[in-house]
Amino acid sequence: MKTYIVGGAVRDRLLGLPVQDRDHVVIGATPAQMLALGYTPVGKDFPVFLHPKTHEEYALARTERKTAAGYKGFVFHTDASVTLEQDLIRRDLTVNAIAQDEAGLLTDPFHGQQDLQNRIFRHVSSAFAEDPVRILRLARFAARFSVAPNNFSVAPETMALMQEMVAAGEVDALVPERVWQELARGLMEVRPSRMFEVLRECGALQRLLPELDALWGVPQPPKHHPEIDTGVHVMLVVDYAAQQGHSLAIRFAALMHDLGKGSSDPEKWPSHHGHEQRGVALVEAVCQRLKVPGECRDLAIMTARDHGNVGRALEMRPATLLELFERNDAFRKPQRFFDMLKAAECDCFGRAGLVDIQFPQPAYLIAALAAAQAVNAGAVAQAHIGQPQKIAEAIRQARVAAVQEFCRRSKVLE
Repeated sequence: MKTYIVGGAVRDRLLGLPVQDRDHVVIGATPAQMLALGYTPVGKDFPVFLHPKTHEEYALARTERKTAAGYKGFVFHTDASVTLEQDLIRRDLTVNAIAQDEAGLLTDPFHGQQDLQNRIFRHVSSAFAEDPVRILRLARFAARFSVAPNNFSVAPETMALMQEMVAAGEVDALVPERVWQELARGLMEVRPSRMFEVLRECGALQRLLPELDALWGVPQPPKHHPEIDTGVHVMLVVDYAAQQGHSLAIRFAALMHDLGKGSSDPEKWPSHHGHEQRGVALVEAVCQRLKVPGECRDLAIMTARDHGNVGRALEMRPATLLELFERNDAFRKPQRFFDMLKAAECDCFGRAGLVDIQFPQPAYLIAALAAAQAVNAGAVAQAHIGQPQKIAEAIRQARVAAVQEFCRRSKVLE
């Protein structure tokens, strides 16, 4: 029996990055031996055990055989005769197929160290094509390792293989929950745009997120968008959200905010009048299809619908500002409204070539909301005892008056 550290822990150590979790593979052991040594079994599909002291995962070396479409269509085989190289060859990328023994010596049968030095993602074997999740994982790794000096590219033969997988329909067999899980993890990486660029290049984005894929090649007015291409703009926006360290919900809202531009009439390009409202239905369709969590779904819908209104806030009448607050439930859920403002801010700053951009609208809206929140709704209601049908409108009028006074003061201070 011999144990090795494998996968990401070895890869990240060789890259000089912090090691978060360590996975181990065990050669020459049986489940009975692991139990006798005090390991706790946790694997459902194949034997995985938790170390009795460190609680790190130890998996018995295994081989696998494809039996059906999708990432669940495998039969696993494990016994004491499976070698380390047999276990490593089933892994996705050469950079993840390096093993380190207890003395620190490396086993690297597929030249993963060389690919690490050259910053290349390359599949280990043709078995890569049997699991479509690996396309998503590779794209996510591209988003993670896209900060100098760790800028990784995809080997041409691996990209060609992924394109073949997409054409064969493997991506279509992915379950929504797993697609969302990988997309969400990729959005939280340092440069999310790389994930979508890789998915787009291999054709998977068109199958998984056709609403997003449709944005490339759609022009915008160069005065406001020097990058012109809507797809490029959205990638700049989501990367800006990542640079700001924003939450998953804000990053997803940034990704979804301009879907409506993909449905604009080409004869009217680069105008996209009404794209916000058209985008709402598209965002709803994406969220339903991928089973996106409610927090992310709701913020994405709000942002798609009202990011343009945030940009126009300084010109809005007090009553219209109040309608914006009410429509987005800002009085009951102010933090979600603030998150929508952050997503709109990402839209503003996610543009190429524009310098000295000013975007005072979020601060203006926050202050206007505070003025409306300061209205004592209880006192207004008390003044209309015996007239309950008038209370809601009276509160609304008081809030409009408060916002109007805020707007007047703001103009005086300019």
